Amino acid sequence: MTYSEFYRHSIDDPASFWAEEAKRIDWQTPFTQVLDDSRPPFARWFVGGTTNLCHNAVDRWLPTQADKPALIFVSTETDEERILTFGELHGEIQRMAAVMQSLGVVRGDRVLIYMPMVPEAVIAMLACARIGAIHSVVFGGFASMSLGSRIEDATPRLVISADGGSRAGKVVPYKPLLDEAIRLSAHKPSAVLMINRGLTPFSSEPGRDHDYAALRAAHLDALVPVVWLESTDTSYILYTSGTTGRPKGVQRDVGGYAVALASSMKHIYCGNPGETYFSTSDIGWVVGHSYIVYGPLIGGMATLMYEGTPIRPDAGILWQLVERFKVTVMFSAPTAIRVLKKHDAHWLSRYDLSSLRSLFLAGEPLDEPTSSWISDGLGKPIIDNYWQTETGWPILTVAHGIDNTPTRLGSPGLPMYGFDVRLLDENTGETLGPNQKGVIAIAQPLPPGCMQTVWGDDERFVKTYFSSIPGHQVYSTFDWGVRDAQGYYFILGRTDDVINVAGHRLGTREIEESINSHPAVAECAVVGVADPLKGQVAIGFAVLRDPAAAASSADRLALEGAVLAVVNQQLGAIARPARVYFVNLLPKTRSGKVLRRSIQAVCEGRDPGDLTTIEDASALNALREALAG
Repeated sequence: MTYSEFYRHSIDDPASFWAEEAKRIDWQTPFTQVLDDSRPPFARWFVGGTTNLCHNAVDRWLPTQADKPALIFVSTETDEERILTFGELHGEIQRMAAVMQSLGVVRGDRVLIYMPMVPEAVIAMLACARIGAIHSVVFGGFASMSLGSRIEDATPRLVISADGGSRAGKVVPYKPLLDEAIRLSAHKPSAVLMINRGLTPFSSEPGRDHDYAALRAAHLDALVPVVWLESTDTSYILYTSGTTGRPKGVQRDVGGYAVALASSMKHIYCGNPGETYFSTSDIGWVVGHSYIVYGPLIGGMATLMYEGTPIRPDAGILWQLVERFKVTVMFSAPTAIRVLKKHDAHWLSRYDLSSLRSLFLAGEPLDEPTSSWISDGLGKPIIDNYWQTETGWPILTVAHGIDNTPTRLGSPGLPMYGFDVRLLDENTGETLGPNQKGVIAIAQPLPPGCMQTVWGDDERFVKTYFSSIPGHQVYSTFDWGVRDAQGYYFILGRTDDVINVAGHRLGTREIEESINSHPAVAECAVVGVADPLKGQVAIGFAVLRDPAAAASSADRLALEGAVLAVVNQQLGAIARPARVYFVNLLPKTRSGKVLRRSIQAVCEGRDPGDLTTIEDASALNALREALAG
């Protein structure tokens, strides 16, 4: 079967298509209806069926893989390593579940997990899934106000946290942030469970705070059975990053999510039971949920969980891990690769990567120079994929588990099965043809695995995602894109990142890719800055592969002219930035996303906003110095 035929089946007859895919997981009770879309845009998948995410991730593999690795933990921050087999992970999950139950957690309760990248965080997520509690993972180190707003919205009975995390050798104390967050929140959790890593001292509140090690010791022999859940029950809440104002909790189901992940592990990632999957993300983000925790384990694979950076102790650490643990499938972000581009390329060929079949990249648009650099260096297929917190798994990529659809530089690929992707005019809703810019939208019903609604706010779900295209109740990705004649999509940037220069709408992605094509540039960010004459002008900030190339003011001026000339040649004068400044680093989150809105704010002399997740605050000062110089 060709991918085109496979895709058409999913769109033309979703009920029969997904009934077949649902056989990839275990069901305690068979579903009676594949899809209930009687109340659009709310789609309910596998109605009447009962299943459990923890069972499908762990229990069902015990007969064949009890002694095989399930969770591989490596920390270059604390020099720790730990490998849990499926059998050992099963035991730890039951201990954690018993501890939760001893603290009053029952089915439907929310458990907020505010943790670093340690095994106990994964164990806590799976324990919640086991007993039917709803977990909400918040990125470790989030500021107290942001954390407090999530506590208030999710109203958890229990919060699980740790004394601290570590990033690039610097300890981040969590407990003071958590205590302040609880103080700020109108909702007060009845218990806090603390994992003490011995990184930093912390104070405990008697009666509320509990030590995990002590409680675990009291439940070493715990046997906690799986709670079978309705397919449409809620599995977790994940608050979208960058939320301002009232938090927006993406609510996910149980059965649809399990089926979507099992299906994607087969058709997209081509993983097999007994192999090793390595995602460099964080469990605080959707990639961590889908492809550190649930997806690989549901696929019977070991999952490699890494606490550290791509360049510590050196720029070869990721590839060293691939060699040591015989990683077959790897998932990272373009930003991480652009960081590696600033280091000697010999690190890419120093280790035995014969086990690795493909490197998947997502999180930000993948520019052609970065894709070519890593592909040439590794000698492995580089597969871009595009998706969102809201969708839970890829919207656009290639499915090499179906056929050998070629990748295309600069494009994440084709619509994935189940996603009826459209390119629409933002004002009229008209369907656009090849090489026309429009908003990427998805027609109803959304496939399994996508968000059910916004937690506690169905009206907000409809208004936010299904009301922005006139006359069409379609899901808006809020991303601009174009589609070529062969159906490949190219992402041009967020609709709210579009620069309006004298009435011309320009996608930041286009300009960034053009700047990145200059051989001296390792990475860049482009933002629109208010201009009294043109409305907005584009300003670029570029990190050079060799900072010495812009050592003097004359060098900087000459190089800026050369970069601008490239943009002018490729995109035309209207897209040429007003300025391109050279800096040593860009402001990014600890997960590698560029803080474009903060960059824009600095350029316009405004407060850069919430910088809780920033990797290095000095990056903003570097921007200010570049602007002043």
